[in-house]
Amino acid sequence: MVEVRAEIRLPTQELRDDIPFFTKVLGMRMDMIYPADDPSVAVFSGHGLRVRIEAGASEPPGTLRILTDDPDAFAGGARELVAPNGTRVEIDDLNPPLVMPETVHSFVVRRLADQAPWIIGRAGMHYRDLIPDRLGGSIIASHIRIPDGGPVPDMVHYHTVGFQLIFCYRGWVDLVYEDQGAPFRLHAGCCVIQPPEIRHRVLYASDNIEVIEIGVPAEHVTTIDHEMELPNGPANPERRFQGQRFVHHKVEDAVWRPFRLSGFEGRDTGIANGTAGVAGVQVARKGSGPLEWTAHDSDILFTFVMDGTMTLEGEGRAPFALEPGDAFVVPPGMVTRYSNLSDDIELLEVSLPGVFATTPV
Repeated sequence: MVEVRAEIRLPTQELRDDIPFFTKVLGMRMDMIYPADDPSVAVFSGHGLRVRIEAGASEPPGTLRILTDDPDAFAGGARELVAPNGTRVEIDDLNPPLVMPETVHSFVVRRLADQAPWIIGRAGMHYRDLIPDRLGGSIIASHIRIPDGGPVPDMVHYHTVGFQLIFCYRGWVDLVYEDQGAPFRLHAGCCVIQPPEIRHRVLYASDNIEVIEIGVPAEHVTTIDHEMELPNGPANPERRFQGQRFVHHKVEDAVWRPFRLSGFEGRDTGIANGTAGVAGVQVARKGSGPLEWTAHDSDILFTFVMDGTMTLEGEGRAPFALEPGDAFVVPPGMVTRYSNLSDDIELLEVSLPGVFATTPV
């Protein structure tokens, strides 16, 4: 096996000044120095990094980021340093806390007919943004499709999130999750939640697969796990990941009950229970009863029109005629009514928190 090493080269004006900084202040090890009579090159390693400091190098000094689980105990607690050779050093948290932005409430209607661009994202998947303003960074909702089915070039990874939903809208997709046993097929109408930092991988997709993905907050980190192999075992389906457990809702097991809005019936996915109230996911279809004007007190209430047609009426707003692929967000306190329902209307509704009040007006 051929041994290969990689290193980053940085310039210096006076190597003797840099040696104590990289060894004593940054706690790195000096692995090499030459020539002996008048050293101009030194190589240091540590913290997963190999650095070559070389007199006369043409590169700019650059910036090193050192991540530690105790920044206050590293380099005397300094968060920014400058080496004698000019290299900036930033010290930051290895596992920074998840920051949940305060929701900036707005009334949003996103229609498929508006022809918003599809962006090619991770693993070659096509993304369409369903909430352009992302409510101040509090949520991202994506309509994702893979036009050509087959193996998906995905790797085992996880997301640093507060809540994440994958709802299969069209087609099917094969998935595998940490501690959840063998790979399984997620069919249209079914969904899963991906608890914070659960390792998972997308394996195979049908032609023209489409999913709705919800992530909270909007900007969150995806980390590749090069060590874990899935499936892992033994299975532990009741495991909690930061207070949430994995939920796989199957449409064939659904029970339809009266929905929060008169004129509809709904099926609960069990996600409010699985997330300990962080979020709720319901699917609603036409039921019985009058279509009333209502207001709600949920911080975030997102709806995606999966099938059929309807009209969204909002107090002080022109009505919106909605079709499959359209999405909308109704802020708390806004009075709205769903009307002109087609018989095949079916809505995906996601709320944060999982339980909230709806009041007829």
